[in-house]
Amino acid sequence: MTGLWVAIGVLAAAGVFGVLHRRRDGRVRVRESDRERRLDAAELGGPLGERATLVQFSSAFCQPCRATRRVLAEVTAMVPGVTHVEIDAEERLPLVRELGILKTPTVLVLDARGGIVRRAAGQPRTADVIAALGEAV
Repeated sequence: MTGLWVAIGVLAAAGVFGVLHRRRDGRVRVRESDRERRLDAAELGGPLGERATLVQFSSAFCQPCRATRRVLAEVTAMVPGVTHVEIDAEERLPLVRELGILKTPTVLVLDARGGIVRRAAGQPRTADVIAALGEAV
């Protein structure tokens, strides 16, 4: 009988963890440590956008990275002056560590001067990216 209660407890804990993880995944938010950081074209390996830049950190076998790439391509096509730069996290480990990138995909929304306005760990929704760009522009 005790084993049954342990199994129920483990399942309940896993369920709560899953719900919390899913709610947080892909959410666009601000981190205090990002507020003062600016990225330039040399660090990104590509030019900054005229109005804003979407920086995507990806890895080779990341399935959500492909979907994120499509979302960001749609947004850059809709919003003039916005550029999408994709960075292979494995090739740029020092930058990944410096920025505290813990998973792929991670998207940084930069203003025209390269300041980090928002970040999303996980696949963001199109509406959330557009809203974050509204703050950056």
